[in-house]
Amino acid sequence: MRSLSLRFILASLTLLTLSRLGLALWLWPRVEAAGGLWPVILGGWRIDLSLLALLCLIPLLLSCWLGHRRWPTVFAAWWYRLCFFALAFMEIATPQFILEYDTRPNRLFFEYLVSPHEVFAMLWEGYKGVLAVSFILLALVAWLAVKALPVKTDARALPWAGRIGGSVALFLLCFLAARGTLEHRPINPSLVAFSDDRLVNTLALDSFYSTAFAAYQLKNESFAGGAYGKMDQQEVIRRVRTLAGLSPNAQDPAMPSLHYQQASHAPAKPLNIVMIVEESLGAQFVGSLGGQDLTPNLDKLAGEGWWFKQAYATGTRSVRGLEALTTGFYPTPARAVLKLPRAQSGFFTLASLLKQYGYHSRFVYGGESHFDNMKNFFLGNGFDEIHDRAKFTNPTFVGSWGASDEDMFRELDNLLSQDRQPTLTVAFSVSNHSPYEYPKGRIQPQGDPASRANGARYADWAIGEFFAKAKTQAYWDNTVFLVVADHDSRVYGANAVPVPHFHIPALILGKGVAPRQDERIVSQVDMAPTLLSLAGISSANPMLGQDLTRQNPDRALMQYGDTFGYLKGDLLTVLRFNKAPEQYRYQGGQLLAQPQLSSKETKDALALALWPSIAYRQGYYAQVSQRQAEKLQLAAKP
Repeated sequence: MRSLSLRFILASLTLLTLSRLGLALWLWPRVEAAGGLWPVILGGWRIDLSLLALLCLIPLLLSCWLGHRRWPTVFAAWWYRLCFFALAFMEIATPQFILEYDTRPNRLFFEYLVSPHEVFAMLWEGYKGVLAVSFILLALVAWLAVKALPVKTDARALPWAGRIGGSVALFLLCFLAARGTLEHRPINPSLVAFSDDRLVNTLALDSFYSTAFAAYQLKNESFAGGAYGKMDQQEVIRRVRTLAGLSPNAQDPAMPSLHYQQASHAPAKPLNIVMIVEESLGAQFVGSLGGQDLTPNLDKLAGEGWWFKQAYATGTRSVRGLEALTTGFYPTPARAVLKLPRAQSGFFTLASLLKQYGYHSRFVYGGESHFDNMKNFFLGNGFDEIHDRAKFTNPTFVGSWGASDEDMFRELDNLLSQDRQPTLTVAFSVSNHSPYEYPKGRIQPQGDPASRANGARYADWAIGEFFAKAKTQAYWDNTVFLVVADHDSRVYGANAVPVPHFHIPALILGKGVAPRQDERIVSQVDMAPTLLSLAGISSANPMLGQDLTRQNPDRALMQYGDTFGYLKGDLLTVLRFNKAPEQYRYQGGQLLAQPQLSSKETKDALALALWPSIAYRQGYYAQVSQRQAEKLQLAAKP
């Protein structure tokens, strides 16, 4: 068993080092710019030895006592074979994950496995070649594992002194290797990070470790923001309220962000609100936002409504966008609230608020709404109806992620045409997502039909078809529409926060919406308060986004993995786990380092990063009772 353990350690170190070298050579321009190969290799060995020490601890201790017996050796051999296979599997999966997410496998890797049907359908439709190569490599790895790690017992039993001394020595050795440092905190990804490039920092990890560490970090999700620094809770509350344009002191200690919002518009009757959330339609695809000229229909509509030229997503996942748009909740390094256990009921949403005003709320989605826990969260927090793929009538085209965008819009049109009471509808598209499947004959594809560019073209085509019809329908006269992306497609870059990849289109339109080109910096969290104001709904709510009909936030909040970005004007403040804050000037799409920190923006950024974790942990972001609303309404009267 002792020889077997040594074989496993050497084989695993060789595998992980070769994989790391291959990834570094593949990404060499970014590795070279970040500081070269040695920080990646040396940091990687520290991480690898820490992981291998944990995997080898029990077999090594057993080897001192039972290494001469066959059944413990068989156990150890199969344990090492499975571990070697798992290490290799994660490394084989890494290049494709990097292409999609610009980082090693992390929490997203196992979060997607919760919905195997959608994921495996996507892989089968769009990545058959990758799957074939991966299966061949995994078969080779399995064969190598059996050959390189045979079942061979130790020649003889150790004497009692050797057993005791060996156990103590091996335990101490594994403990030191696993801890990885003599400092106060044990080794973690921050200790081997050496550059501003998030991807290059993850190359110093291995993919099994990065995924396992992400799973371990889930236990801290209720207060994940604490790693950015400390601030008195009352100061956090004062700062976030002030930054939202509110009085600094909370009016209700049980809900510190609760306030009364007076609508700026007064239509004859409350308007329907329709949020059309476009999958992965970043500004990079939108010609009028400086991107590729792939969205002529959206660009045309931009001249007919309120077009935000500097709108930014709060994150890089659909659930993060839905979180911001439907709840107004600020982003955190934890999972979006759609997935957090204490947010599954009683959590504030736009739907729970509008229920008090006689609205019927629904979520329309071409896929399976259980994906990313959307169905459970929405039904538990005020939505009356989930209209997903199972309820679609004879869809024209169904791909890996569900019914096509044109089918979703057809269902949306039918539902709005039948409504007899004010409604909130959140409609979420699916077609502009890998493997980019859509009906033939709708667009003229360029190059590979299953590409990001052609997916964006089809998404835009479906938007144009829907609004051409919607303008002829009765509901057009009493509906305010928002068309907005959930996030950009494939957010990547060497910067600490790749700001251009958080830039998204956002358009409000309807019969009563005056055309306007808005140059202000705004966030997804500002959309719900603005829609309430346009619809004529004055309300008490805890949202700290701003009503853009009255206010000018001139800021955006961006969560990029564990990194938080606060863009105020042209100043970007970056917070990273257990690191000092950094600031940059964002000019012309580039980040320019600012050596001298602005104290106010640094403290404001920390407060904004800490607030949502505090609000979630303390239950501050709850549904608003009628009594609370009436009390605030009375206090708001002059």
